[in-house]
Amino acid sequence: MYLDLVKIFVPTAMAFFLGLFFTPFATHFFYKYKMWKRYGRSATATATDFSKIHNETDELKTPRVGGIIIWVSVLTTVLIFYLASILFPSRLSDEMNFLSRNQTLIPLFTLLIGSLIGLWDDFIQIYGTGKFARDDKSWRKWKIFIISFISLIIGIWFFYKLGMTSIHIPFGGELYLGILIIPAFIIVALATFSGGVIDGIDGLSGGVLASIFAAYSAIAYANNQIDLAAFSGVITGAILAFLWFNIPPARFYMGETGIMGLTITLATLAFLTDSVLILPVIAFPLVATSGSVILQLLSKKFRSGKKLFRLAPIHHHFEALGWSSHKVTMRFWILSVVFAIIGLILTMISR
Repeated sequence: MYLDLVKIFVPTAMAFFLGLFFTPFATHFFYKYKMWKRYGRSATATATDFSKIHNETDELKTPRVGGIIIWVSVLTTVLIFYLASILFPSRLSDEMNFLSRNQTLIPLFTLLIGSLIGLWDDFIQIYGTGKFARDDKSWRKWKIFIISFISLIIGIWFFYKLGMTSIHIPFGGELYLGILIIPAFIIVALATFSGGVIDGIDGLSGGVLASIFAAYSAIAYANNQIDLAAFSGVITGAILAFLWFNIPPARFYMGETGIMGLTITLATLAFLTDSVLILPVIAFPLVATSGSVILQLLSKKFRSGKKLFRLAPIHHHFEALGWSSHKVTMRFWILSVVFAIIGLILTMISR
């Protein structure tokens, strides 16, 4: 047990300090090449209300690819322990290596491929022109297709390689899905990605996602999935390093290169830890964020244009009510910790 805890906390701390080390170099690069959005939100329907609570000038002068720091820190940490087990073979180096085929290979692949596609999306909005650079509806449909395709590959891996055919029902046993586990994963991945709109206030997404991944590290540890617990911990440490510089005023934003990789990886962790139906509890801030957008759209459609919220996502609604961005962020952080704890408790007592 002692070595298991060391295996989790040492890589987590390493990812955090590597992130702090990388950030000054990355920040210099981000600003040197002006890696911020070419177009603001002035073209959206919420422009008038949004302009009252946010300074668009600052948004267009702040790099949006800060998520690079997260996945580079994670990848570097994984490689350090993996290479140490090969170059300096010993019982300790072998035990500390947490890259394994049945636990961490697929979430690492998910994180990297999602982050690289997200980086491509960021570059389109930084250096591109036309509709895609403005993140219009047609480009969003393409992103949904891309995420669905990635999720299809992962779902196939779950079914054919890992033999995953069911999900756990809290307090109710197992629900056999068979090959339907594949479309089930696609749906969950799309749902978690939709929560990525939480990256709208300085420090908000980082604090919320750090709590969620920390919870999944604890769940994996309780399941005796030590490699997966270490991997989730490493992501947590890397997010905290990002958050260190993303606290208001943000030095950079997470961008799609952070959000896309992290949210799809979150769905992967939920399936690997057999806690899919607990995910909406642990990730409740993401659920509330994406749900507020859906409810707003439905309200406008079926209530003759009437809005349910002053602004959507819901964190902007609170800003429109007069809350400072700092207050919104801190209260979301508190809620994320509370729901992560509730999700952990439900996971433990429902097995």
